[in-house]
Amino acid sequence: MPKSAIRPLGWQAALLLLLGYIALDWTSQSHPLHGLAITPWSPAPALGLLCLVRYGGRAAPLLALAILAADGWLRDLSLPWQLGAGLAIQLAAGDWAIAEVMRRRLNRKGVFADRRGLITWVSIVVIGTLFNSLAFIAGLLLTRFLPPEAAAESLVHHWLGQLGSVLVFMPLLAMIMDARGRARLRPLLLGQESLSLVATGSVLAFTFFTGEMTEFKYFSVLFLPIAWAAARQGLAGAVLTVGLTQLGVIAAARLLGLSAINVLELEVLVMVLALSGFFIGVVVDEKQRLGAELQQTLRLAAAGEMAGALSHELHQPLTALLMYARAGQHLLAAGETGERLRDVIARVEAESQRAADVVSRLRDFFRTGTTRLERIWLRELLSLAASRLSAQAKQQGIALVLHPAPPCALWADRLQLEVVLRNLLANAFEATAERPEAERQVRVSTHLESAGRVCITVEDSGPGVTEEMVEHLFEAFHTSKASGMGLGLAISRAIIEAHGGSLLAEVADHGVFKVFLPIEESPGDGT
Repeated sequence: MPKSAIRPLGWQAALLLLLGYIALDWTSQSHPLHGLAITPWSPAPALGLLCLVRYGGRAAPLLALAILAADGWLRDLSLPWQLGAGLAIQLAAGDWAIAEVMRRRLNRKGVFADRRGLITWVSIVVIGTLFNSLAFIAGLLLTRFLPPEAAAESLVHHWLGQLGSVLVFMPLLAMIMDARGRARLRPLLLGQESLSLVATGSVLAFTFFTGEMTEFKYFSVLFLPIAWAAARQGLAGAVLTVGLTQLGVIAAARLLGLSAINVLELEVLVMVLALSGFFIGVVVDEKQRLGAELQQTLRLAAAGEMAGALSHELHQPLTALLMYARAGQHLLAAGETGERLRDVIARVEAESQRAADVVSRLRDFFRTGTTRLERIWLRELLSLAASRLSAQAKQQGIALVLHPAPPCALWADRLQLEVVLRNLLANAFEATAERPEAERQVRVSTHLESAGRVCITVEDSGPGVTEEMVEHLFEAFHTSKASGMGLGLAISRAIIEAHGGSLLAEVADHGVFKVFLPIEESPGDGT
């Protein structure tokens, strides 16, 4: 990790480490083994480890001083000061080593952000705290302050106490000490989402005051609020409810006077709940991040599709504007200031408005899906779409056939439907390019369906669509074109469905696409 990622250790951070460590260590003063600093629950190491991750080796001497002060002042250990200082330095050095590994393997905060990071973080914490506890117990054994027969029990208690502390509280403390983390936690504490905390407290009360607690009959019920918070609020919800669960478990254990063995068993269960909740939380966060990235990608791709639509749709009004502007120049050069010049200016204004409408309506649809409905005659819509591509068809040697449409009207966004028809015809042109020029044909036909619908069929003499292609044909980013983005048909279907219709492809030996749209109930003369 680059040195620039290590924050400077100011006096506020130093004071937080010293006083915070001592305060957290005070809460763990229960069930000490053999009069030593070995308890089944010890939240202070989580703060020390997090400070080492954030501030680097500069925090190690302060952490050793905090450990020594807590052992001598709170625990009143009967160890020589030389041994106490040595053990404090050994624990601080071990935590420093763990923090260095976290900084190198994880993000700059030393905590996980995804599933892979979670697995890495848990592995570092499990192995690191185990080696730290081994070194601590070995120091007590070598100095004969711990009987050999108590070594195994002391190791388990010390390791699980530190392991549970880091697993449960380090993510929560990391969020509290980070501005973005606090921003995520604030709505959970003050907003409607705080109901998850109420649910957690209720389940805790039910778990500990119903039934025989020494058998932990209903402890699995605690998973429900943790899973619910993680599913709704992601990792922040899981971290907060797990922390609350841990505090509630310790408080209830003390109120009920549970033994050290029972507290240790509870800690193991809390660790399992924490890891399960964290896994659900990071999966939810990953899904939200991927969804946001996909939305951004879709917006960029849709912008590309819109650019293509704009370039085609604006070609005619811009060409007309150029012609009218030149005509106006000729009239001015000839001294014309009357009706003919006013007519040219009016045409320039109309074409400018048309170009502005094209940009505005396509932008609105790609941004918000907005449609502007108007009454459109089907014959007019089809003939306009075909006429705009007739020059391209002639240039490519394609016979473009437009069959007469029934006299019916649609309530639709003209521009959006023109984009769909243009896309279908452009795809048909590309499909026929594989055929000899004499066999290149594209036909557009229509017929009335029952229940007030019309079917527009676009057929081409290309190779057609196979059953395998149909399954993914309208999916975004699925394309068989080397230079295609795979969005034309997906956007076309979205436009048609926004109009209450449907777009589908038929499996055949030639290309067949059908557009179904609702029409007015009373068809009239569309001439």
